[in-house]
Amino acid sequence: MPIDANNHLCPMDPLLRLISSRWTSYIVWQLQNHPGIRFGALQNQVPGISAKMLTERLRELENAGLVTRHIEPTRPPQVSYELTEQARALRGALDALHKVAEDWKQQGWSADTGFPQKATLPS
Repeated sequence: MPIDANNHLCPMDPLLRLISSRWTSYIVWQLQNHPGIRFGALQNQVPGISAKMLTERLRELENAGLVTRHIEPTRPPQVSYELTEQARALRGALDALHKVAEDWKQQGWSADTGFPQKATLPS
């Protein structure tokens, strides 16, 4: 398989690296469900994230062309965020991953422990 200009063997690699960084998939998920959300409301939708980290992740997504930032010229300025058309193309993939995660959760899977191990009978 040919290697692209950034030495990636898999064409999905750059996208997966971007959206799999801490908090990013959660932010994208919230933006897809709450278009035009303001910063404070978004921070409330992502429990545990600091304002600094949210700002950092939003800037990364904006620089990657996945998020647009809208500033209303009010006092104080009101800033809202939404996914770009390009990022909205992720909806089907994210919905599919969400379904897999829910199915696995129902089967007892945990991100920390994986699937429960089958009980072994003593010999």
